[in-house]
Amino acid sequence: MIPLDNNTQTEKTSQVQTQTLVQLTRKGGPEVLKLVEAAMPAPQTGEVRVKVLAAGVAYAEVLQRYGLYPGQPKMPYTPGYDIAGVVDAIGAGVKGWKVGQGVATLTKFGGYTQYICLPAETLVPIPNEIDPTEATSLVLNYVTAYQMLHRIAKVQAGQSILVHGAAGGVGTALLQLGKLAGLKMYGTASTNKQKLVADLGATPIDYKTQDFLTRIKELTDNGVNAVFDHIGGTHLDKSFKALRKGGTLVGYGVQSVALDNTNLVKAMLTTMLPTVGRLSLWSALPTGRHAAFFSIDTKKHPDWFKQDLTALVELLAAGQIKPIIGARMPMSQVVRAHELVQKAQVEGKLVLLPQEV
Repeated sequence: MIPLDNNTQTEKTSQVQTQTLVQLTRKGGPEVLKLVEAAMPAPQTGEVRVKVLAAGVAYAEVLQRYGLYPGQPKMPYTPGYDIAGVVDAIGAGVKGWKVGQGVATLTKFGGYTQYICLPAETLVPIPNEIDPTEATSLVLNYVTAYQMLHRIAKVQAGQSILVHGAAGGVGTALLQLGKLAGLKMYGTASTNKQKLVADLGATPIDYKTQDFLTRIKELTDNGVNAVFDHIGGTHLDKSFKALRKGGTLVGYGVQSVALDNTNLVKAMLTTMLPTVGRLSLWSALPTGRHAAFFSIDTKKHPDWFKQDLTALVELLAAGQIKPIIGARMPMSQVVRAHELVQKAQVEGKLVLLPQEV
């Protein structure tokens, strides 16, 4: 998609239908995100054009702003990890979809836009009666939580877990799914978010005033069966010590990366590689405990993603899970949205509404 020059936009509009999207223009703070006009994409063979009704804001996109996300496109580009919307147009050779049908998918990049063309096989059907903002929450946050619980840690009813950032998007998903699985749950959160954590069935631990490892030792006999840590770096050391014998530590982020440092190489050396290195070492040593790094991957296990998202959609439709939507914001407020996510000031998921600009 090529942004239209503002001086010629009116002239070209009569010839080319346009849309609004967000571009990440350069490295920096939230202010580097800009709304631009671009030509409406046309679905190619095998593609479906989706009218985006909700686009999630993830911490991965905060890292992308600083150039700290491995594999991100060259700037300028449109960020956006997860979307939900409706089929707007269908390309040649596509079968099984109809215009107006609800869909959701993991885009990884490109989701902050009003319309996007995607391969038809990457889409998952969503009942139209489901709120698209809630559907978007399932795509990244709940699939991540579900796969970490059931495919990586393989928790069983009656076991215990520790969730860091328990009031966040993935954290609240872990607690809701953990409750369904019959788990004993503990969650770290700041003071003002502890009620939410307790309401979701977990014992809250104030990470600012309490040492979570000490509290876990006090609250359990020998530690927990699984810990879910999105912070990474040296934080993993204490998380690993919170495990009981046979337990599993799952790392799934590097929030401890210093965002005032926009040097990807330095960030890799100081935080990202040490994070993966710790987990790899612990998984190889005969400690009686396990460790793994999780990153949602639709290419390595495409069957997992579709199966798990479909199962989560069924749980949502049945009222067994209810995503916590911290804020719904028009796409024009993308700068403010990133400020809130970067400072961890949102409970649950923050969702942009691309059709509202």
